[in-house]
Amino acid sequence: MPTTPQTEGTAPPLQRPAPRRLSDEERLTALRVPDEDRLAHLRESDGMEDMPPRPRRELPPRVRRELLIFGPALLFGLVLVPLMIWFAGNRVLGPYTHGQNLHAGPWALLGDFFVGLWHGSALFWAVALGPAAMVLLLRLFVALVRALPPARRPG
Repeated sequence: MPTTPQTEGTAPPLQRPAPRRLSDEERLTALRVPDEDRLAHLRESDGMEDMPPRPRRELPPRVRRELLIFGPALLFGLVLVPLMIWFAGNRVLGPYTHGQNLHAGPWALLGDFFVGLWHGSALFWAVALGPAAMVLLLRLFVALVRALPPARRPG
């Protein structure tokens, strides 16, 4: 079988060594490396061996509180409100139809709901953000009531 002669400027084909298979213990050891050991080579190469490990960053208390308030409200609006809408609609209006399926269940409505969110429909976003907006309005109302001067009693 004739071989084609190599022309000038072409490199021979690369021959890669077979990849070494890690043992189970080596894989577990790689997963258990603490954070400060991962950065040890950087400290040593820069001459910063005495540098203490970087402390973990924590969220400020106000940010954590807001996440604890609005996170569940958003989750409630994304999952539970559409399911409650399906339940009420199924009882009052009859079964939810999805295409040719005349008796589609709540998961079909939830799937259609997420498609509507993905397409950017304002009505779907109003349903999803409704609980968070209600929490925001409630907090605004409480702040306004607290800002009012105390009522004077006649006397």
